[in-house]
Amino acid sequence: MAEERAEQEIAEGEVKGEPKGQAEPEAPKSEVDRIKEELEAEREASRDYRDRWLRARADFANYKRRNEQEQQELIRFGNAALIAQLLPVLDDFERAMVTVPPDLMGFSWIQGVRLIQRKLEAILEQQGMKAMEVVGKPFDPTKHEAVLYEESERYEDGQIIAEFQKGYTLHDRILRPALVKVARVIAKPSEEGQSGVAKEEN
Repeated sequence: MAEERAEQEIAEGEVKGEPKGQAEPEAPKSEVDRIKEELEAEREASRDYRDRWLRARADFANYKRRNEQEQQELIRFGNAALIAQLLPVLDDFERAMVTVPPDLMGFSWIQGVRLIQRKLEAILEQQGMKAMEVVGKPFDPTKHEAVLYEESERYEDGQIIAEFQKGYTLHDRILRPALVKVARVIAKPSEEGQSGVAKEEN
């Protein structure tokens, strides 16, 4: 009788949803483990924020440096267009002074014109303008513009032998290229050609 009652109780337990051999539920995580996970998550977020802040600071430093460079360039070359427009005036002064007869150079009004020319040149030089020295220099297409070539035995090939219009720089940047005449070496017949001609004549 006792055995039958025990079997009946087991069967009733199965019917009520208590299956045999069910594993015990896992124990909840301890408070220490939970705090460790939260701390590690906060550390990861902190590293991410720090990396973003460092990148933002570097970007801002680069922007500030570029902005300062642009401002310096603007200060140095902001008046380049105006100076370039004044260069023909300098050219006119030079041509006028070259054509003045020597017997008129002593007149005060001639000296006044020359003084105005020198004042204008001094003002432009204070702004960073400088005239190029080209005669005798090798031809450089980035600085000079060749308007005439001349064969010559006195100069090296590609050497500038005359200047038609002055060139100017502004803070080492080309403001206007110089118009120049460039030498070309006269081609000489080869020795073999000369000897061949001599043999034919014999």
